[in-house]
Amino acid sequence: MKILLMSDKEEKGLWDYFKKEKLKGVDCIISCGDLDPRYLEFLETMSDLPLLYVRGNHDQIYDEIPPGGCDCLEDTVITVNGYRIAGLGGSIRYKEGTCMYTEREMEKRIRNLRRKIKKEGPVDILVTHAPAKGYGDLPDFAHQGFACFTKLLEEENIPYMCFGHVHAEYGRFKRIYDHPRTKIINAYETYVLELPDKEMTSEERKRKPTWFDRRNASYESGN
Repeated sequence: MKILLMSDKEEKGLWDYFKKEKLKGVDCIISCGDLDPRYLEFLETMSDLPLLYVRGNHDQIYDEIPPGGCDCLEDTVITVNGYRIAGLGGSIRYKEGTCMYTEREMEKRIRNLRRKIKKEGPVDILVTHAPAKGYGDLPDFAHQGFACFTKLLEEENIPYMCFGHVHAEYGRFKRIYDHPRTKIINAYETYVLELPDKEMTSEERKRKPTWFDRRNASYESGN
């Protein structure tokens, strides 16, 4: 499976000068936040691909202009081609805002998410906006990572994590971070993640899908 990850900066070749060949072979698009909702809706429409997203710390606009046709990953698990994908958007609370959380508030969200993970099965990809503590975060308070994310990766043994919030222009940018259990990816602007095809279990195939890939009807939601 080929996933186009993105966050924080709209790519001109996918919006201002849309080139469909940039999406050749892509099966799914995942936004890690802080992207114009009209950009996400445009990509979903033009690509005819499922687009999953979490909110960034600047995405209050989604309350007024939601990205139409896209699927919100916040606090839930969605299965795509056999891969279970979970989402936790927002950043550390450094000022008042609806898309920011204290460490304790994020811990509460994780407890709720764990109940869905227990029901749906082990998560393959964790999608966040903020980084995990110690893996791609910065010294300033606004760009600190969540320690509870690091703990979640360790306890749930999640193979992949993608995040945003830390831009390449900040000077300490790194694309890939090697956690003992997890490949952690900064999705700034765009990055293509290629994963081996994964067979869905018979139980997954029995579930009634709430949305599907318009090409082969193989996508299922864990909502």
